Amino acid sequence: MKSARLYASGDIRISDEPLPVPAPGETLLSSRSVGLCGSDLHWFSQAGIGDARLGRPLVVGHEFSAVTEAGQLVAVDPAIPCEECDFGRAGHPNLGPAVRFAGHGEEDGALQEWMTWPAHLLHALPVSLSDADGAMLEPLGVALHAVDLGKLKPGMSVGVFGCGPIGLLVLQLARLAGAAALFATEPLAHRMAAAQHFGAQEWDGRQGVDVAFECAGENEAVEDAIRAAKPGVRVVLVGIPEDDRTIFTASTARRKGLTLKLARRMKYTYPRAIELVASGQVDVRSLVTHHFGLEQVEQAFGVAVRREGIKVVVEVAGS
Repeated sequence: MKSARLYASGDIRISDEPLPVPAPGETLLSSRSVGLCGSDLHWFSQAGIGDARLGRPLVVGHEFSAVTEAGQLVAVDPAIPCEECDFGRAGHPNLGPAVRFAGHGEEDGALQEWMTWPAHLLHALPVSLSDADGAMLEPLGVALHAVDLGKLKPGMSVGVFGCGPIGLLVLQLARLAGAAALFATEPLAHRMAAAQHFGAQEWDGRQGVDVAFECAGENEAVEDAIRAAKPGVRVVLVGIPEDDRTIFTASTARRKGLTLKLARRMKYTYPRAIELVASGQVDVRSLVTHHFGLEQVEQAFGVAVRREGIKVVVEVAGS
């Protein structure tokens, strides 16, 4: 089978590898669509993310759909919780220190033709959803978790600072939750246009919001979110900063008495994500702007790094 492994910063290679053998409780999967996430770009550009560094050639890719040996298209939860720690037992499997995650550290991800994964983390998809739709359920799950942390209520005003795929999904979910007004910032014109398509107006630095979501991983976006937040409200930090540092003006946040929430992946959101997409309440399809085959993976990363579109997807099957 063909596999794309990252050997160093910017050094990703296609190679032939043996077919994996499922362990007890695992299922053999044929990878289909794999979305390139901002965290994948950290691995590709910097050979690491945060304090995790590339210790061996790694197959990245955690936003993905696959087909089981029985022919069922599934979305795959990329996080394997330990399910034994206090966090898991308390309903927070995403916070467990022993979570294994596809395309991170020692756990290979989906940029390979075949892989194995725990059967209980596979979510069957209706026939109305495409391979790429299935891959988009992971970022939608992240957005759902962020919105859950924001405690949105109907009639609130919402600010989204950074309109990549996650930010655009947060905007859609905020609208569904009954937000009275949506504001957004985004330096790239085509992404700002997408935000406006989903009902946002450009934040001009004066409007206050009842909840703010930072979805860029940039300190400028964090500052804007804190500036826009009304006193006493929540600011949810979703983005991953390139240098592993989040910096903001403490006096502004302190005097407003803001609550800062940091989003860590997701938890138990796949059933909701599937229903939202299958019912047409959330549009993931228009966010996928580029498709590449596995043999074109280096080109795909180049497009994603340059932020030329919105979501770049690698179609592994048939590539």
